[in-house]
Amino acid sequence: MSPPIDETLDRFARRDWQDDDVDGTVRVAMIGLGWWTRAEAIPAVIDSEFCETTVVVSSSTEKAERVAGLADTIAHGITYDEFHDGVAADAYDAIYVVTPNAIHLPFVETAADLDKAVLCEKPMEATVDRAREVRDVADSAEIPLMVAYRMQTEPAVRRARELVRKGAIGDPVLVHGNMSQRLLAEVVPNPDQWRLDPDLSGGATVMDIGLYPLNTARFVLDADPVRVRAHTTVEDEAFADVGDEHVSFGMDFEDGTLAACTASQSAYQSSHLRVTGTEGEIEIDPAFYNRQARGFRLSWQGQTVDLDFEQVNQMTEEFDYFAHCLLTDTPPPHPDAEHALVDMQTMDAIYAAAERGEDVVLAEEFDDFD
Repeated sequence: MSPPIDETLDRFARRDWQDDDVDGTVRVAMIGLGWWTRAEAIPAVIDSEFCETTVVVSSSTEKAERVAGLADTIAHGITYDEFHDGVAADAYDAIYVVTPNAIHLPFVETAADLDKAVLCEKPMEATVDRAREVRDVADSAEIPLMVAYRMQTEPAVRRARELVRKGAIGDPVLVHGNMSQRLLAEVVPNPDQWRLDPDLSGGATVMDIGLYPLNTARFVLDADPVRVRAHTTVEDEAFADVGDEHVSFGMDFEDGTLAACTASQSAYQSSHLRVTGTEGEIEIDPAFYNRQARGFRLSWQGQTVDLDFEQVNQMTEEFDYFAHCLLTDTPPPHPDAEHALVDMQTMDAIYAAAERGEDVVLAEEFDDFD
């Protein structure tokens, strides 16, 4: 292997963002106690180095108190109204917002009033305008806000970004990404859910799982799309109101790199990201599901290497990264509100392109593009 490749692949799962001299604990209030919080977030924080869950917040006192039993560190189970009233505010340093997309903003507003840091689930909100409000609220209050792109702390993705930066595959030319799952058959088998309510979600597929190849491509390339095209289809009546059960979309980047992405809420669970350059190729497959062991393949100079590496819990990495930023008084260097706003604008453009049947230029769609 050449030196840039050797250096990047050495200690593959290393936390290149961590200062070994840092210690301390960030106390987290988790807001929204759906299955993701209960099954993924709370267990991930139990295993983390720099976080502990101390407060859980739900629409129901009964549910909050029941979920409080999932970790010994949780001292308070409170309602949304109690959170907004400042109850138990001394018991946490930061909040994790994992409510339906369209109600992220009010919790960020209260966090700003209480001077608390925010880890906000992606997408940042249900619309571009409300996402911009989230950013502005955090900026005005000068509170740290990170958007929860767990793929950006996944070692396979971070190593892919390093290899691209070092020119290990030459100049990037093509990106292919996919994420699919059977939402109603296997994930949440109930059509009466917020993901299928356009007022709460903003969209069922692009906004939920299409975001993964979109944002991961941006992160690995360290670039933003300038033009998009898209097509959406609906077969199951449950998706009629949101309008996107299956989606394909293309993105053009300023340097000429082209991306082709697909996502489906009614297809076999699958995910991958492939970056093809002039001199080689990187493939992560599986890529986007936390509970699937990620694969990493590098091809260059006529050789192909499949890497075996230590698998990590992406959620634990994400929480520790967020807490590390707070403990070192370092603003998150990448998945901040400005970064997330570009995704919101891109997804809005994808929906517009699908509706119009024509390419959408982002700078023209969002004249202020702020």
